[in-house]
Amino acid sequence: MKIGKQKDPSSSIATANSEMIVVRGFDLCKDLIGSVSLTEHFWLLVTGQRATTAQGRVLDACLVAISEHGLVPSVQAARMTFAAGPEAMQGAVAAGILGCGSVILGSAENSGRYLAKIKERANGGDLAAAAMAVTQEYRAQKIPYPGYGHPLHKDADPRAARLLAVAQEQGLSGAHVAAARAAERAIAEIAGKSLVLNVSGAIPAVLLDAGFPQAGLKGVPILARAASLVAHVVEEQWRSIGFLMSEAGEKSIAYDGTTPDDFRAEAH
Repeated sequence: MKIGKQKDPSSSIATANSEMIVVRGFDLCKDLIGSVSLTEHFWLLVTGQRATTAQGRVLDACLVAISEHGLVPSVQAARMTFAAGPEAMQGAVAAGILGCGSVILGSAENSGRYLAKIKERANGGDLAAAAMAVTQEYRAQKIPYPGYGHPLHKDADPRAARLLAVAQEQGLSGAHVAAARAAERAIAEIAGKSLVLNVSGAIPAVLLDAGFPQAGLKGVPILARAASLVAHVVEEQWRSIGFLMSEAGEKSIAYDGTTPDDFRAEAH
């Protein structure tokens, strides 16, 4: 991706004059406000096209599936940040969003690349063979299988199963979902153990089949988790656990460095 001066200094997302705000070619007030959901608007913003009913359902299901999963690192970061700076909700939410990396939330982007590579390798042919070949390449390069395995949902991730079902119900289950299933079988054979498809693998599978752009995949969990982080920050205002989590972390991590001879550790 080129960063810096571009030959085409323009954007096709929005413009406005004194009478009208235009978003992706639509009159914001006349055509969109009160007529489309945020999910549908997000699809329009990213793709430039109005979502079909089926596309909107699949995207909405993905946003709901990934928004909340307890006191995960991104949530802890947001709540502890808000406890330290309660005057800035935006800072707390931003702290949580910054935790969207290759392990948490951001793995949907990497999984999308993995599934797309399998689909491209198959080229309309044998997905099982393509999945086996790509998975072997990942193993040889010691690349983790993105979108597979979960520390809690070891036998099956219920969110992944539901997302695949929604895609099937909406008639949008296609080659990427098939690639995801083929990859799960290939991983089990190559690794010698089952690593189930998780929610971060199911999201790109169903979204790519629905026509959502691969370049926008990481934005889906970011948008979804932002909603959850707002909820946690609101709760933090009257049920504060930010400092409790900080204290619990300090108590659970032992210090093993050197100390002055006259230092005496206090019992917790």
